[in-house]
Amino acid sequence: MDKIIVLDFGSQYSHLICRRIRESKVYCELLPYDTPIKTILDFEPKGIIFSGGPASVYEKNSPKPDEKIFGLGVPILGICYGHQVIVDHFKGRIKRVINREYGNAVLKIKDKNNLFKDIKSNNIQCWMSHSDTAEIIPEGFDILGETDNSSSAAIGNRERKIFGLQFHPEVAHTENGTQILNNFSNVISKAKSDWNMNDFIESSIENIKTKVGKEKVLCAVSGGIDSTTTAVLIHNAIRENLTCIFVNHGLLRENEENIVRELFKEKLGISIKYIEAQERFLQKLKGISDPEDKRKIIGEEFARVFTKFAEEEGPFQWLAQGTLYPDVIESGVSKGPATVIKTHHNVGGLPSWLNLKVIEPLRYLYKDEVREAAKILQIPNEMLLRHPFPGPGLAVRILGEVTDEKIRVTKAASKIVEDILSEDNIYNKVWQAYAMVGDDKAVGILGDKRIYGHIVTIRIVESKDSMTADWVRIPHRTLERISSKITNEIENVTWVTYAISSKPPSTIEPQ
Repeated sequence: MDKIIVLDFGSQYSHLICRRIRESKVYCELLPYDTPIKTILDFEPKGIIFSGGPASVYEKNSPKPDEKIFGLGVPILGICYGHQVIVDHFKGRIKRVINREYGNAVLKIKDKNNLFKDIKSNNIQCWMSHSDTAEIIPEGFDILGETDNSSSAAIGNRERKIFGLQFHPEVAHTENGTQILNNFSNVISKAKSDWNMNDFIESSIENIKTKVGKEKVLCAVSGGIDSTTTAVLIHNAIRENLTCIFVNHGLLRENEENIVRELFKEKLGISIKYIEAQERFLQKLKGISDPEDKRKIIGEEFARVFTKFAEEEGPFQWLAQGTLYPDVIESGVSKGPATVIKTHHNVGGLPSWLNLKVIEPLRYLYKDEVREAAKILQIPNEMLLRHPFPGPGLAVRILGEVTDEKIRVTKAASKIVEDILSEDNIYNKVWQAYAMVGDDKAVGILGDKRIYGHIVTIRIVESKDSMTADWVRIPHRTLERISSKITNEIENVTWVTYAISSKPPSTIEPQ
């Protein structure tokens, strides 16, 4: 199988580069920026991509790859900081600029071959995020594209097959960005499109069998597509050596505990152990307002529940989790020096004392790839089409301290949002939809009586893999129905607002 590797210099979009390459059915994997040349040779890559990152090449101790990479004769593409690395290595000059570029810019393409092959327009929108530029490009390199503030936004050495882009082709904001990456992987690197989900499933099952052997696996399930697919994959590999548990932490969607148990039993033929733990989780969250603290507390409490169950019902040697690529990135534990956006309870929230080995068969997949795998594994639509739900549950949709009152409002309002979107045939057309509530309140008038009640905010987004997302332009009639039903049916709610921030700069979940 042909491979493209991405060396991670700390960009939050590093994994997104891999995702875009995989869209053309070319296998792509992320490695640390300082991966030794021997390890890279073991991968036998058809091409190498340097990601972006927060550093500047002229800074002391700025991250650099093994210099032997440039002598391999393998095509190289540098993106943003990776572009700087190429310029610096080949004796060009990078400098800080006064007119920094953040956001959309117009790229004027000067060469329609190589990276820009089959792109019809001479001018495309591209996404910039830099404060450095190539003042002098290296000998042997030509300018392939420019913007108003960057005269060398795209450069290339055709003979060496080494290219640099100041902008980010991997993000949705860049027009023809996927085509540019495909041109690098398929045309310049000549990688074959031979990566598919059937192969991933087969190899995952074999890997699980080899890794686990005859040991026992404990798998936490939530009813979401991630944990469900994880459970089915592991069940197919080790059968009776898998035990699934469902922990009710009191922060679930409406009637979630009953829906999940029924779906697993009736649709998948997998029995699950139910653990009632609402009181212990909510007690731990009393007085806690900071979102990172809430996530970490919930992660640690999950670990305590798992450990207690393992001691009483085990022995178990493994804990299975439905960790995905985006979880890894946002927790700041991707391959490069990334910044923590928020801790995910199944990545950075597990304490060091957890005495179970962790198995994460979906760790290198994105959400849409998981759904593709779920279809192949014949997971029913009732689970396949459900919107994503965070592991910490409503705790991340409740701003400030988690209280019984806020849980009541958030749970009821989210149910109304889902119900009305389903009635209006919108639910399956959007990525995620929910209600959130905080400490802000507003005056309202109900039955000629003044009340001071909660503000409920509705969040509905469209996305492909959750790495980027945009707010959905919901029909006004649907929004009106949602608002009316929430204020009429949920006690102490006076206002309903609609969140219209995209990711980036926001995240899909509020915390």
